[in-house]
Amino acid sequence: MTPALWSCLVLVLLSGLAASGFPRSPFRPLRVVDSTEVYSTKISCKVTSRFAHNVVTTRAVNRAEKAKEVSFDVELPKTAFITNFTLTIDGVTYPGTVKEKEVAKKQYEKAVSQGKTAGLVKASGRKLEKFTVSVNVAAGSKVTFELTYEELLKRHKGKYKMYLKVQPKQLVKHFEIEADIFEPQGISMLDAEASFITNDLLGSALTKSFSGKKGRVSFKPSLEQQRSCPTCTDSLLNGDFTITYDVNRESPANVQIVNGYFVHFFAPQGLPSVPKNVVFVIDTSGSMHGQKIQQTRDALLKILEDMKKEDYLNFILFSGYVTNWKDSLVQATPENLQEARTFVRNIQSSGMTNINDGLLRGISMLNKAREEHTVPERSTSIIIMLTDGDANVGESRPEKIQENVRNAIRDKFPLYNLGFGNNLNYNFLESMALENHGLARRIYEDADADLQLQGFYEEVANPLLTSVETEYPENAVLDLTQSSYQHFYDGSEIVVAGRLLDEDLNSFKADVKGHGAINDLTFTEEVDMKEMEKALKEQDYIFGNYIERLWAYLTIEQLLEKRKNAYGEEKENLRARALDLSLKYHFVTPLTSMVVTKPEDNEDQTAIADKPGEGGHRESAIPSMAYLTNYQPPQTPYYYVDGDPHFIIQVAEKDDAICFNIDEDPGTVLCLIQDPVTGLTVNGKIIGDKIASPDSQTRKTYFGKLGIANAQMDLRIEVTTEKIIVWNGAVQSTFSWLDTVTVTQDGLSVTINRKKNMAVSFGDGITFVVVLHQMWKKHPVHHDFLGFYVVDSHRMSAQTHGLLGQFFHPFDFKVSDIHPGSDPTKPVATMVVKNHQLTVTRGSQKDYREDAGIGTKVVCWFVHNNGQGLIDGTHTDYIVPSLF
Repeated sequence: MTPALWSCLVLVLLSGLAASGFPRSPFRPLRVVDSTEVYSTKISCKVTSRFAHNVVTTRAVNRAEKAKEVSFDVELPKTAFITNFTLTIDGVTYPGTVKEKEVAKKQYEKAVSQGKTAGLVKASGRKLEKFTVSVNVAAGSKVTFELTYEELLKRHKGKYKMYLKVQPKQLVKHFEIEADIFEPQGISMLDAEASFITNDLLGSALTKSFSGKKGRVSFKPSLEQQRSCPTCTDSLLNGDFTITYDVNRESPANVQIVNGYFVHFFAPQGLPSVPKNVVFVIDTSGSMHGQKIQQTRDALLKILEDMKKEDYLNFILFSGYVTNWKDSLVQATPENLQEARTFVRNIQSSGMTNINDGLLRGISMLNKAREEHTVPERSTSIIIMLTDGDANVGESRPEKIQENVRNAIRDKFPLYNLGFGNNLNYNFLESMALENHGLARRIYEDADADLQLQGFYEEVANPLLTSVETEYPENAVLDLTQSSYQHFYDGSEIVVAGRLLDEDLNSFKADVKGHGAINDLTFTEEVDMKEMEKALKEQDYIFGNYIERLWAYLTIEQLLEKRKNAYGEEKENLRARALDLSLKYHFVTPLTSMVVTKPEDNEDQTAIADKPGEGGHRESAIPSMAYLTNYQPPQTPYYYVDGDPHFIIQVAEKDDAICFNIDEDPGTVLCLIQDPVTGLTVNGKIIGDKIASPDSQTRKTYFGKLGIANAQMDLRIEVTTEKIIVWNGAVQSTFSWLDTVTVTQDGLSVTINRKKNMAVSFGDGITFVVVLHQMWKKHPVHHDFLGFYVVDSHRMSAQTHGLLGQFFHPFDFKVSDIHPGSDPTKPVATMVVKNHQLTVTRGSQKDYREDAGIGTKVVCWFVHNNGQGLIDGTHTDYIVPSLF
């Protein structure tokens, strides 16, 4: 994994003269570099909802007898924007100003030529990987550098990582890294480590903790801990300090809204991977000779180990000509993978570089496989190219290759370009990848190049959804960032931000739709705006309007990417929009620079730099408070079981109902529905209270698990009070009761309504609803439990049976001799049903479909003794060994 996906910081303080010691004690002196002593460095990080706001403060003194220029270098990833840089010299602070790049450069050069102290923060190179500040410091003067930068942390392999590379080059009396993290979804893990210090020393210098929504990391090494040896004057602080965390994933989505701006995070879990069709297009030209081709072979062999049997693959090799392993894609069976390993081990390098024909061969192969249906219908295609140089045979014009590739792919699948080393046109590789919904990555020529290749493949190895679309209320949002994606990969996260047209909305709904391995899915998150306002209380962890800045950050980033493939007026419009936002939000981007200049003597020298984004008041993060829609059942339910467990049979012809209880031990599984014609079976597992009553007459039991199976579809659905697991054959998808999601496929629809209920429909004519009853977690007696409702059964066969299923067929009953019972409120009567004469009692049960807390009263005739005389046989006849 390259540092481009991490929040990354490298601190270096240098000057142009030879080093000289400046002893502080006769035995353990501080080492002073070039007469410039750094006596304090602090890195303060605040992360709110993945958006990092970092302030780096370094204080130094020039102990020389003349003015010196000091260089302050900061390496940042492509995804970070510097937002402020200030100089404080002898107590006077000079703020930085973001200007268009050429304007800032001229102002800096003028200041330096006049002998004034000046600092310039500029983007160095296309990838924004290095920012440099050079400052003239007068003799005996103290200088404070304060650098602020912001970045949206991208989720990679299921985690967010902040990467700080620290190189102060000398012992620092006060050195400190502090990170405060606030995540409305709650923090699930938090860790920190340093590559430059032993675990023993790290343990005493490092503290880390997290609870609920907040996490904190602090690293404060003493002078003794910084020394490279007990009597040394040089520092061992030279390496990586990393902070890693993730958030709770109980719900796949999270929406937050502050001051008219929203951000929508989406990262579902528990879904099966979509099978993928992968073509590797590999450069085997002469320049790949030696270590590069060996590392490529090593990486491909490791990738083959990770291939799933549902995947399809092929290899295209290009040099001066193009060859392929197979004529078409082949399935990743053990036999084919073994043959592929033999092929990879024999890859050799020689000749020229024909990128155009290699790519077109691979694209054609993927298109043909899809057209001829030789790959699974629900699969996705990916093409990955690796090259170390520029095209020099065949079609070698970059713009023409790009046009050919664009016309061949036609938005059907992504292209990922990996550039090996520096001797290539990376702009071309990146531009071509971006316009084909992929990305480019540089592979550095180091000993770990094979690991870099493997790491990239792991990012795209497990697509969980394809054709992902986010949807919001019509005419309710403006200025959306990218809202559609070809793929969602396991371990990543989709982030969409925008502005609300109406800030006075009562609620806000966000849908995400996508194609899964088995089903089409729709995830819904609904936010109650009034409840969200009540959550504004985490003051210490918020910096300004963080969601608005996050939106601006994402918008600028995406405008700059679009600009790479735009021409003429469109390119200039994209540039103008990105520049306008960069200046408005004080971001240093490829279009802007920041300059800090000491004023003329007759000008005000006491101006204090303010910090962009920290305004006069502070906003709080707003956790997503979701209120979701209920399943709307038909007006007349037919049969259900809920509560203790109470079975209720509504007989429409009589405008009346019959009910009965089943008293069995916890752990017993009962057959509710069994239809040999449609292949449908529904079984339920009984649970008891936390404290079991020894008296069977007073104990309470409920259904804690349900198993719904369709043998004809090779489908099983297990419903518990915590999650819902769907098996399509051997392929498993897992959902939480915190989800709001719709799963569809031919003949099946499953809709989960967060914390409320789920509906399962098998075509038109068979619909079940499962209701979730949630108890207080610390309730001394009761567990969560489930209710099961049959709201449509008219397509089930006449052979259907089970405790509920037997009543799907028409039956008759008569009630007579109604008279008061021992309880005046519950009359007793005689019922004749199925040729049995029974004594029944008038009572009532509850229908909880519309409200799981209160329910609707249903009056019924209660049949005693486990429904004996009403049900066929005895209740023990319905006991089965397992849910499936």
